Amino acid sequence: MADSVGFDDLATMLRAAAAKVVSEHATLSRLDSATGDGDHGTTMRRAMMVGLRAMDTCTSRDLAALLNDVGWAILGVDGGATGPLLGTFFIGMSEAAGGRQMLDAPALAEVFEGAVAAVRRQTKAQVGDKTMIDALVPAVEALRAAAKAGEGPRAALAKAAEAAARGAASTKDLRAKFGRARNLGDRSIGSPDPGATSVSLLFRGFADAIAAR
Repeated sequence: MADSVGFDDLATMLRAAAAKVVSEHATLSRLDSATGDGDHGTTMRRAMMVGLRAMDTCTSRDLAALLNDVGWAILGVDGGATGPLLGTFFIGMSEAAGGRQMLDAPALAEVFEGAVAAVRRQTKAQVGDKTMIDALVPAVEALRAAAKAGEGPRAALAKAAEAAARGAASTKDLRAKFGRARNLGDRSIGSPDPGATSVSLLFRGFADAIAAR
């Protein structure tokens, strides 16, 4: 159904998001080198490749099972908080998906809200703290607003991607309060947060995949 996301659509979304991140891994590491140890892009690329392998070995055509396999695979990726938080993100999506095999826009919003809730159980970061939360929360809020307005997954995901991009861009002017960057104080201002940028890339991949189907 054009107004719903099924298994094949979700798989395409995940692959497109992974490709988007992998294509920008050098940029992500460059951003991280300004405030961290410069390995965020490498870690994200490794996480995406591990996630793709989990997809390839998943024998179920169940939405929750696919997301769960991807999440648990990424959870074990070394590299600071990236693996645990990103893995938790997909596991949260899996738990919220439950037994549903088709997701209209409201259900898709609920699945992503489950991801946000899961991530927030792992971090105290809030919007404005210069972390992935600055892109993730606006993206999912925009997705929910579009769904409430009666828009389908394509338009809703497009608006989510736009909100994520704005959120990631806004972190350039923020002072970091978490991670190694917090030790820089005001010197962390002036460069976008790599984690927020990664989230923005993921949502751009999700949106592009549905737009192209």
